[in-house]
Amino acid sequence: MKKIFVLFLLISPCIIFSQMTKRDSLWLLLKPFVGEWKGDGGGQPGKGKYERSYQFILNKRFIEIRNKSTYEPTTQHPNGEVHEDIGYFSYDNTRKTFMLRQFHVESFVIQYRIDSISADKRTIVFISESIENIPSGYRAKETYRLISDNEIEETFEIAEPNKEFAAYSKVKLVRQK
Repeated sequence: MKKIFVLFLLISPCIIFSQMTKRDSLWLLLKPFVGEWKGDGGGQPGKGKYERSYQFILNKRFIEIRNKSTYEPTTQHPNGEVHEDIGYFSYDNTRKTFMLRQFHVESFVIQYRIDSISADKRTIVFISESIENIPSGYRAKETYRLISDNEIEETFEIAEPNKEFAAYSKVKLVRQK
């Protein structure tokens, strides 16, 4: 009995580690985002303050993204503006790619797929496949650039029907925890 117990103690870390490694290795590309972030940015909505969190949910099958952007007053919005959205990174096993789905307070729902990843894996570009509740033909692009382990730069671009992408907003986020 003692030999079986010792054998179990020796083997169990290998079994546990190998199971965790497979799931954890799937998320290596996006794991640097996990945490709490704050930053400043701007663009078409004006200058703003950003708060964002990325966290694993549902047994590490998804990464949930919660974003709140608070923009300074402008002539169009004299009291300022608050934008919120919730998103989810997921992995599509059939297509062998990461997806991003965003749900915006304005009722837009955008589904993206990864379009490109830089050789150093520090710049990731998502292109929209579909956008709900907006006229047909619009496209969206999210570009994430990992400046360091504690800094992210995100550029959100929109393309009107039959036009090229144009920057809508750009933000630099700094890790809080």
